[in-house]
Amino acid sequence: MKNKIVLAIDAGNTRIKWGAHDGAHWLKQAWVETARAADLAPAFAGLPPLQAVVVSNVVGAALQRQLAAILPAAPTLRWINSERAQCGVKNGYDDPAQLGCDRWAALIGAHRLHPGPVVVVNAGTALTVDALAGDGVFVGGVIVPGAELMRKALSDNTAALKLQPGKFSYFPNTTGDAIMSGAINALAGAVERMARFLEETGQPQPVCVLSGGGAALLEPHLNLEVKVVDNLVLEGLITIADEAGAPNAQDR
Repeated sequence: MKNKIVLAIDAGNTRIKWGAHDGAHWLKQAWVETARAADLAPAFAGLPPLQAVVVSNVVGAALQRQLAAILPAAPTLRWINSERAQCGVKNGYDDPAQLGCDRWAALIGAHRLHPGPVVVVNAGTALTVDALAGDGVFVGGVIVPGAELMRKALSDNTAALKLQPGKFSYFPNTTGDAIMSGAINALAGAVERMARFLEETGQPQPVCVLSGGGAALLEPHLNLEVKVVDNLVLEGLITIADEAGAPNAQDR
């Protein structure tokens, strides 16, 4: 949809990320805290005329209603769901609709940017690690708490491991460093094991496509080829909108 501006919105539990794309480039990308969704109204009001709006929302119906009230007018408004197959990606979940729509969009974005076997990682509040075969088949993935959730779980559920500053170390010698290093090692291990599992199915060594607010924390500790992609879900949403061609119908 070259020269047709599309607004893509990734509504997550912590942040709402959004971007306006003209078919060739991102004109703008930004985010707000999900709790401050109303702050998007003036930013959206300042956008040029839109051909389409495409939204991934994992938060629920209340946020969908809130966003719908402030979205700018467009010939097409689409709230995406995970499909059996779309944009060259095939969904291996037993029930395709059970896969989070943000993970689905990230898989589509990763497949477009890096054809071939890929481990698709989003490091956010939770860490999702998804295996995508070279032929575009999503074979499965795992979800684990992100680093801050791990640290908070220890703080909330133990007497002696209260939340405290810490940094990564190969051989931690303070409690804060031990907790932070443990969390990072756990996250890196989940990613590297998924890459190994994918190779054990006969795939070539996969690339790790890494996105999310925790990407900078995790990337230095991965023993894989890593491609950091800012706002991977938005990349997938634009791919979905491009395939659809923004038909003159509304999916509200």
